[in-house]
Amino acid sequence: MKNVVVLGSTGSIGVSALDVIKRHSHRFRVVGLSAGSNRDLLLKQAEEFCVDMLAVSSTDPVYTGDKTMFTGEDAATKLVIKTGPDIVVNGISGAAGFLPSLQAVRQGTTLALANKESLVIGGTFLTAEAKKNHAGIIPVDSEHSAIFQCLTGENTDHVRRIILTASGGPFRDRPAESFRDITPDEALNHPTWSMGKRITIDSATMMNKGLEIIEASWLFDVPINKIDVVIHPQSIIHSMVEYTDMSTKAQMGLPDMRVPIAYALAWPERIPLDLKPMTFDQEMRLEFFPPDESKFGSLEIARQAMEMPSILPCIMNASDEVAIDAFLTGRIRFDQIIEVVRQTMDSLSHEEVHDPEELTGLDKKARKTAEALIP
Repeated sequence: MKNVVVLGSTGSIGVSALDVIKRHSHRFRVVGLSAGSNRDLLLKQAEEFCVDMLAVSSTDPVYTGDKTMFTGEDAATKLVIKTGPDIVVNGISGAAGFLPSLQAVRQGTTLALANKESLVIGGTFLTAEAKKNHAGIIPVDSEHSAIFQCLTGENTDHVRRIILTASGGPFRDRPAESFRDITPDEALNHPTWSMGKRITIDSATMMNKGLEIIEASWLFDVPINKIDVVIHPQSIIHSMVEYTDMSTKAQMGLPDMRVPIAYALAWPERIPLDLKPMTFDQEMRLEFFPPDESKFGSLEIARQAMEMPSILPCIMNASDEVAIDAFLTGRIRFDQIIEVVRQTMDSLSHEEVHDPEELTGLDKKARKTAEALIP
């Protein structure tokens, strides 16, 4: 029986994680739950899974009966400290997930990581702390879980390149000159996945692949020039690893986040899931083609960010979150999102960071700088 804390339990990753845990309640016990502001659902989850330790990032008072409720920006981190779990599933959205991830690995806890920003913002520090404290980081993102599975049993010295697949989002075939007219409703209409607003817009700009390039570099200790992106609209093959003998391993399956979540929770074992299987008794088409980087500049920006890995990825992520909010609230156009990120990175490229806690200050400075660029 493993004790599990689920951070971001009311979001799509958290809900899926709890579904997997419920199916295997003889293996996993939930000892802590955290949410942003959805306290009603959090309390329902706490009752269902008999959880006494909760956390919310908002500070509004709420009646919790005999349960312990941590509040504020550091609530999730306090929850990790207090519960001392075997596994932390980090499904928090955005930069807020970094410090809880850092605390988990400092405790030597296995980190099932869906919060890609943890490695984008502070990959230098997070991987060093994980190594120091013998803490495993198991990816939950479908692409990185696929790579993790393809690398199992292999010598990483034999990796020629990592190939991240991307659906291409809703605008892969849309002319670049019409990007200025894209509405929030159009950008939020993802063709394959049902996700939160931030990651859905990131998919539309392909910034999510930029973030994933950086995440893959830290997770698998692979230089950025050995990580490629390929458009695969069907989202059946979740990513691939090409080896020096020119063979390629791929992990495939119908899109369902419960699969990589279950793999991360039970690793190195596999646990059964009663989900819809793939069928091969009918025609199936798998397409692949390169991304149009002249139309989606986020891939180039991500590679540039890794030229200064201790600061620029953090700045890139923070300014992207600000720009997405500005787009969703009608303050900038869709085609201006990446430009806000680019200008913010240029403005703050002289900054320095010496420890992980300083990244919080850099994140706030980047957000303030990005806001100043928005009309």
